[in-house]
Amino acid sequence: MSNSPRMTLQIQAVLRALLGEPGRERYGLELCEETGLPSGTVYPILARLEQIGWVESRWEDPDAHVSEGRPRRRYYRMTTDGAELGREAVAKAYRSRRQPLPAWLPRPGTAGGTS
Repeated sequence: MSNSPRMTLQIQAVLRALLGEPGRERYGLELCEETGLPSGTVYPILARLEQIGWVESRWEDPDAHVSEGRPRRRYYRMTTDGAELGREAVAKAYRSRRQPLPAWLPRPGTAGGTS
């Protein structure tokens, strides 16, 4: 696994969306809607997060999209390490901007993790 990506606001938005439910699979356009970012921003971020091991992806079964008459979806979700590293990176970015931590981030000195 490589270093963390540069924590731009766009990367933070994608990470926040994924970290809301790190084990849940999301497809790219769903993340575009949730973050308000265009696909030309979200997909390269997902590719970078996958490249460094924070996110994993899979293509859906062709039967699903054929029966629904739509394009095939690629689903993304956080890896276990990616969720932990992503939380730390977003928390660090918040601290550097001197903003209060979001409720879903572990507080310093407490055991972080998902239930």
